[in-house]
Amino acid sequence: MASQTAPAKRQQDLQLQYTNYKNTLQQLAQKIGDVEQEAEEHKLVLETLEPLPGDRKCFRMINGVLVERTVKDVIPALRTNAEGLKKVLDDLVKQYKAKQDELDKWKKKNNVQVVQS
Repeated sequence: MASQTAPAKRQQDLQLQYTNYKNTLQQLAQKIGDVEQEAEEHKLVLETLEPLPGDRKCFRMINGVLVERTVKDVIPALRTNAEGLKKVLDDLVKQYKAKQDELDKWKKKNNVQVVQS
């Protein structure tokens, strides 16, 4: 009876580890999608504002408060935010690739084959 329990326990542990890897990858992919969407929004706003005169009024949401600014005040802040989002996106993509490589090595080490149903 004990000889059957050990393989079942190992199978359960492997399944749990695999599930943890997949959940982590899914969370990273979701974050990447969110950051990409926000970066695209920044890009569109910049493309809209850049041809406008610098003294033109515009409004910006800061911490849930709509504030009045001028185009020349808002564009540098948007560029800074867009650059920061690009760096965050690059870091997230690196984390995703590293975790994917770690999963692939784990599969080979434990001789795991994933069967899609």
